[in-house]
Amino acid sequence: MKYDILQILGAVLMCFSAQGLIRLLIDHDYNGFLGWIPGGFPALLTAYTVAFAAGVLLTSWSHTRAKALGRRS
Repeated sequence: MKYDILQILGAVLMCFSAQGLIRLLIDHDYNGFLGWIPGGFPALLTAYTVAFAAGVLLTSWSHTRAKALGRRS
């Protein structure tokens, strides 16, 4: 159950950060939910990219762990 929740949280993080990253690349003035980070466009681009990578890694890791326990085929 723990890995199911982690996989869902990773997918949600990945989706929100991908959406924010795409919108930031199209509109450089868009701040989104990470708008509190100082540093302007480069800092936001880095933050959204790191959040996306963290979501991908969390989703992949939790899926692998659940598969090892026999919860996935």
